[in-house]
Amino acid sequence: MSILVTGSTGTIGSLVVRGLVAQGASVHALTRDPDKVSFPEGVNAVKGDMTDIPSMRAALQKVDTLFLLNAVVADEVTQAISTLSLAREAGIERIVYLSVLNSDAYTDVPHFTGKYTVERMIEQFDLPVTVLRPSYFMQNDAMLRDGLMKQGRYGMPIGDVGVSMVDVRDIAEIAVAALLRRARSQTPLPREVIEIVGPDALTGDALATIWSGVLGKPVTYAGNDLDAYEGFMAGVMPSWSAYDLRLMLARFHVDGMLGKPHAADVLTGLLGHPPRRYRDFARELAESR
Repeated sequence: MSILVTGSTGTIGSLVVRGLVAQGASVHALTRDPDKVSFPEGVNAVKGDMTDIPSMRAALQKVDTLFLLNAVVADEVTQAISTLSLAREAGIERIVYLSVLNSDAYTDVPHFTGKYTVERMIEQFDLPVTVLRPSYFMQNDAMLRDGLMKQGRYGMPIGDVGVSMVDVRDIAEIAVAALLRRARSQTPLPREVIEIVGPDALTGDALATIWSGVLGKPVTYAGNDLDAYEGFMAGVMPSWSAYDLRLMLARFHVDGMLGKPHAADVLTGLLGHPPRRYRDFARELAESR
């Protein structure tokens, strides 16, 4: 059993690497520059890039299981489709792919519809893949810490319908379990889709209320101004990425990002514990330095 983890230095990928190592798995961690990263003892750092086909061919020849996570970049679809195709060529029949909740519905949001394109390939070829569809990450709100602490403002224009935010630690735990289940199976397991959501449908006002309780002072919601949000984000990331996020939030304003009925019960069964709640994440963020 040997597992290649792409996105191994990112928020979720690094948690998956640590989780697999803790379970005694043989882990190959894909990274552009092995000399600049530090992995847990026993992890094999593999030099590679999903846009560099020879390096991916070499990386995939050494494993039997793949965790496919690629960043939201302009060529995300090319990276994912190429890597899946190379995995097929290498005879890999144990794969977990990190997609996104509502990938099939948010057709006007580039990184959502891009991930669904990958899902369509998985479905068309009936690949032995677990597709994970997580909701919006709680940890994305770490960027709001200064505004919350100094100005008493919750600044993410999340809307008024509700978003079932999920903790990245829960995503990683489910990914690790899915990878090990497939890696340890004597035969390839059927294709499946798992939606991963938090236990609460959170609106902008609800999040401000949570933060007021955590900080012990009034916190207000900054509102749903997407023009201002896009303008700010375009100053810290490429304009195409800022617009992508704006389109996502616009769908949140209309449709929300909600789990199915009893989703929390399903996830409790998968995790072995209830999904983590936003209030607990907020306390951790408030106490961090």
